Amino acid sequence: MRIGDLASETGVSRRLLRYYEEQGLLRPTRSANGYRDYAETDVARVNHVRALLAAGLSTTVIAQVVHCVHSKGELEMPAGCPTFVGVIRRERARVTESIALLESSRTILDTILGTASRDGQEPVRDTSSASADRRLPARTGAAPRGSGRTAD
Repeated sequence: MRIGDLASETGVSRRLLRYYEEQGLLRPTRSANGYRDYAETDVARVNHVRALLAAGLSTTVIAQVVHCVHSKGELEMPAGCPTFVGVIRRERARVTESIALLESSRTILDTILGTASRDGQEPVRDTSSASADRRLPARTGAAPRGSGRTAD
């Protein structure tokens, strides 16, 4: 199938399909005239890539594990690919850490906004689904990892 057909079947633009090829996520064959020729299995591959991207994985990480997924339908955890399980666990831990840092940041911002409302400013209402604690979190002197700030 040609690139336009794959784009139509997956809802992914031709440009993005070419990017996936550059990243090693797709490996179409080339016809004598140089056109890309995609297999029917590439439809599932593109859908798996999209699902992994939606889960927060980078294309670099996806390139490490996408070869493990062979299902035609939903993305399933392959039994015979320990690389996949290890990578997904590491990425899940990274996401969990990012969520914790963001929740801490939100708590600090809520505290700052709370003081603004005590100073005659318009009161601030929490519009999130989970109400944050209004006190500043205890800090150990170390800046959050990846913040670019130093401790002190």
